[in-house]
Order: sequence, then C-alpha cells, then structure tokens
Amino acid sequence: MLKNIFSTRISQEKKEDKTVVVVSGLPRSGTSMMMKMLAEGGIPILTDTIRKADDDNPNGYYEFELVKKLPEGQNQWLAEANHKAVKIISALLEHLPARYQYKIVFMEREPGEILASQQKMLANRNEKSEIGDAEMQEQFQKHLAAIKYWLARQPNMDVMYVDYNKMMSGPEDYCQAIANFLAMPVDVSRMLAVPNERLYRNRATKP
Repeated sequence: MLKNIFSTRISQEKKEDKTVVVVSGLPRSGTSMMMKMLAEGGIPILTDTIRKADDDNPNGYYEFELVKKLPEGQNQWLAEANHKAVKIISALLEHLPARYQYKIVFMEREPGEILASQQKMLANRNEKSEIGDAEMQEQFQKHLAAIKYWLARQPNMDVMYVDYNKMMSGPEDYCQAIANFLAMPVDVSRMLAVPNERLYRNRATKP
C-alpha cells in the first residue's frame, strides 16, 4: 500500500504548464469504463494493446504499461501527456512528479462490489486471494482514507470523486459534471452511451 503517505513532498522540479487527466481509484472500481467514456467523449488517451479485453472487461482495460514504472521514477512519458487521459490506480498516485498539474477523476464503488468483481476475476484465472474478504475490505478503507487525506494536500492535483453506483443508475448529471470539471471539449452525448447495465454484473447485496 502507500508508503510514507503523510510525509511532506519536497520537490525542486521546475513547474511546467501541462495538465494530465488521470482516471484513478481501486482496481475494479470502474476505471476502465471511465477511460472508455472519456475516449468516446473525444479526450485523447494514453493506452497500449498489451492487456487485451476479456470476459472480465469486455470493453478493454485501457491500460498503459509504463504507469507501473512510476515507483521506479520512469515518468518521462508524462511530458507527452498534456490534456490526455491515463489510468493510474490510486496506490501509484503518490509517484506522480510534482512539476505537472493533474485533473483526477477518482472512481468510488461499493466495497462489496469491488470484492465480488475481484473474486470473479481471480476465479476466471484459477487463482485465489491470500487474505479474507474482511481483511481486504479493511485494507481498502485504510488506503482510501490515506490517499484522500494526501490528495487534499497536493496543490497541483484537482480531484473529482465519482460514485460508480450512482452513475450507473443515472449517468446524465455525472457526464456533464465531468465535462465541466475537465474544462475540455467533451461530447457528453457520446459519453452517455458507454455505461452499460448489462455489464454491471457485480452488485452489492442489500441486507
């Protein structure tokens, strides 16, 4: 998880007039769907073809492999990401260089749904989680509390939190709000066509 999240970031990097759009959140929280929504809306995206679409993500993962190298300091690719969108899981946000500005669309989803989605993905790969659901959910909660605390203190990061569950039931207001937040030309009508109830397969069960 995040290390030294409460430490003060000290940077001598020169500030650059570039804004990167970041789609973030926990894995299986709707980040791939949001990337597709931005792509359909006309936002250029950074992605590659390394991870293919599958039964767990029929519309694709929209991942960019170099993102995984952020902890190693490999972030040169961000120089070409001005006004482009890239998917970065929340655990890697602290490794973004301070010299850029970031507009972060942070996906939030019911923890029970995230767990169900992860379990299904592991089952499809014939894998099994090493920790129980209760412990995993506790880790989720601690991580989200820590990353939100950290994000609120980063002067170069603007964050919009998007409730995946609410957006799936009523995407109209959310799509327009996202367009307003990004302050970039976005085709909201094309964004609206992406959320698909048929792919909303791992719903939280109510007591």
